[in-house]
Amino acid sequence: MLAAACQQSPPPAPSAAAPQASAPPAPATSPRAAAPVAAAKAPAALPSLDFPAGPLYFCETSSGRRAIDYEPRVDQLCRRHPEMGPCQYERDACRASGGRVFTARNEEVTQAVEAEYDRVVRRVRFQGDSGKK
Repeated sequence: MLAAACQQSPPPAPSAAAPQASAPPAPATSPRAAAPVAAAKAPAALPSLDFPAGPLYFCETSSGRRAIDYEPRVDQLCRRHPEMGPCQYERDACRASGGRVFTARNEEVTQAVEAEYDRVVRRVRFQGDSGKK
């Protein structure tokens, strides 16, 4: 009995419901169905890190365009590493007010660019003690 319990089970028999390997594929019903489903997304084109003197970013809203000002130490950090938290915080504040963020070279910093920055930097966000868990 013990020897029978230690043996491998026999492989499953091929069933009649399984599709045959020689069957032709089903025809596509629309041009959209013919497109490859697992196409890899191309990474977002990051803005140039060659910032000119002056403000790094501008917030453009319906009321106009204003410079996003940073404290001098944060400005130096954002010139080298625009993906860092303090830089992103000000850009997100602009978007929260309904604005769009542009660099000094007039390149837009989109959500796709922000996602690429997040991919580069591993972010750990802690939830405050708000009572919800």
